[in-house]
Amino acid sequence: MGRILAIDYGRKRCGIAVSDPLKLIANGLKTVATQDLDAFFEQYLKEETVDLVVVGLPKQLNNEPSEAMSYIEPYVRKFKKKYPEIPLVYSDERFTSVLAHKAMLEGGLKKKDRRNKALADEVSATILLQDYMEFNK
Repeated sequence: MGRILAIDYGRKRCGIAVSDPLKLIANGLKTVATQDLDAFFEQYLKEETVDLVVVGLPKQLNNEPSEAMSYIEPYVRKFKKKYPEIPLVYSDERFTSVLAHKAMLEGGLKKKDRRNKALADEVSATILLQDYMEFNK
């Protein structure tokens, strides 16, 4: 039984979250430099089975895709070509960054730690994955 992996894709960094094998709970895994994402997947897929990859779909408030799709789509095409056996889906990521900062604040993180953009990306990926799993129960 494989896991679901979520990516909060960014120009500099990508937050990564993963489900438990039963696909009930999302956990932050790490933040990877975008340039190192391919190497991360190669290593991770040697160790774990992934049944599905969820990529954050950046939309504007009017429901139109944001300009970020111009650098996300090429990576998604490359991923699908390299790993055709792993389904990849988009999931709306609007407000995940806001929710991540709120969660960090409510979790009692110090101001210095809340400024850690890598941590915010990982928390955003976790929220993205948990929302996806709850919506698709």
